[in-house]
Amino acid sequence: MTGLAVPASLRARAVEPGDRRWEALRSTYTTAHDPALVLLPRTSEEVADALVFAGGSGLPVSVRSGGHGLHGRSSNDGGIVVDLSVMDAIEVLDRDAGLVRLQAGARWGRVAERLARDGLAISSGDHGNVGVGGLATAGGIGWLTRTYGLTVDHVRAATVVLPDGRVVRTDPEHEPDLLWAVRGAGDSVGIVTDLDIEAMPLGLVGIGQVAVAADADVLLRWSQHLQGAPRDLTVNGLLSGSSGGAVLQMTAVVASDEPDRVRELLEPLGDLGGRVLGMQAQLAPYTALVSSEHAHANYGQQPAITTNLLLPTLTSDSAQVLLSVATHPARPFVQVRSLGGATHDVAPEESAFPHRSQNALTTLTVFPPQTGSELDEVAAPLRPFGTGAYRNFESRPDERTFWAAYPGATGERVLELRRRYDPEGVLRRLDAPSQPVRGDGQVVGSTPNQSSLNAMLS
Repeated sequence: MTGLAVPASLRARAVEPGDRRWEALRSTYTTAHDPALVLLPRTSEEVADALVFAGGSGLPVSVRSGGHGLHGRSSNDGGIVVDLSVMDAIEVLDRDAGLVRLQAGARWGRVAERLARDGLAISSGDHGNVGVGGLATAGGIGWLTRTYGLTVDHVRAATVVLPDGRVVRTDPEHEPDLLWAVRGAGDSVGIVTDLDIEAMPLGLVGIGQVAVAADADVLLRWSQHLQGAPRDLTVNGLLSGSSGGAVLQMTAVVASDEPDRVRELLEPLGDLGGRVLGMQAQLAPYTALVSSEHAHANYGQQPAITTNLLLPTLTSDSAQVLLSVATHPARPFVQVRSLGGATHDVAPEESAFPHRSQNALTTLTVFPPQTGSELDEVAAPLRPFGTGAYRNFESRPDERTFWAAYPGATGERVLELRRRYDPEGVLRRLDAPSQPVRGDGQVVGSTPNQSSLNAMLS
């Protein structure tokens, strides 16, 4: 037993080492952990009890919606995990308006399956095992990004449990600052237990698989083509290299069930200048991309370290560097994702996701025995071309990655809201102790309760 005095409302929902559920709850997809206790609240009120209890324990606190948790911070060693996975309700509030309410513990595969019955969809990452809460409070770059925008762009209201135990409903008229933070920096201010999100009408989509031999010119043409392409086309690619050269393997999604439209938007991807190695297309439901069959428990089964950069349209120089990254001896896993389109419709200051001018996102991942040092070496030549970062694709959040994700005035506002809503730094105890600094290098003023906590860093 942990010896912790768990609140009466949660005693039946507390999982400790030795419990038969322990192995399936203690870790994330990419990291293995040994917390002291996992709590499984069922309501916002129980989440409040859990957060107040965890805050008073002095132990590290992690919050998990139940999905992948790429950065590994949704669990910890020796602390308390508030796991929202049993809070997984999915409700269509208004079919005509496309308004749905999702609890944070739902997985996106189940969401896609339920919404498809009403001809609706939410662009929500690229895997059905991802949890609603972690994605819909950070960004949400998915298969329909250029058509739909980011998931956070369509969050209309949310229920947030603050570290002091208050349960707050936020929308544009009530606690608007809180809603601003939820849309991109939700874990800075509290635990989001449900969100009202506007879905889009969607039937079948066109799905194309296109593989081409790639050099720097091909990558440049890919980027230039997507910059000007119709917004009903979104393309994500895997760039792999070997001694025989590089290959760009693209999954292209067209938000249309018209075969002629699908053909019109897919065919140019085979005309980027590289030899076509394979090309096929089909009409399929969105659930073929984000499937409930993706769901699985997380045991730390895929150790990995990931970083990312947001890029404007590629140039000749950045395309050449990206190619060299893909062919690096460390053999990183390199993905390129198209942005633009609807992601540019939202002004940078409207949410805590300010990156509204970039047209591409690249993620770089290494696997054991490679380490973070190798990843840093791989990424270093590309970093001068980056103009931001997406926090959900960063395994090692620190001061640098905070300011890459929240540059300038956005970062200052996130810090101010953290001080307002979490003055004791309960949600930041996983960070190494240090004084946070602003993007200009100046130390941020701390309160007496924050002197031993890195309460400002992501």
